[in-house]
Amino acid sequence: QVQLVESGGGLVQAGGSLRLSCAASGFFFGISTMGWYRQAPGKQRDIVATITSGDTTTYADSVKGRFTISRDKAKNTVYLQMNSLKPEDTAVYYCNAGIKTSIGGRYMDFWGKGTLVTVSS
Repeated sequence: QVQLVESGGGLVQAGGSLRLSCAASGFFFGISTMGWYRQAPGKQRDIVATITSGDTTTYADSVKGRFTISRDKAKNTVYLQMNSLKPEDTAVYYCNAGIKTSIGGRYMDFWGKGTLVTVSS
């Protein structure tokens, strides 16, 4: 059974930093794009950053220059380094990945359960 497990959330003061991790576990044949999304209370889930299997990255305008996404292919893990955090970054952060679970099959969307990031002013 394929799972994505996030870690690294918590409470931090404005201006501080946090590093989120998300590891894929289980039996699978490959991972394509991995990414981070976030959902603030009462709002929709929005994309934060993505990284392809070729290490091409994209960022939401609101986090450019402050957040960095990276991945360790050997560990099937994606990271999100968050610096200069602001109260508006407060949200549940979700990991997402395209994972191939069968030979010849297509990549399917998997989500983690989320990790809460709270930034105090």
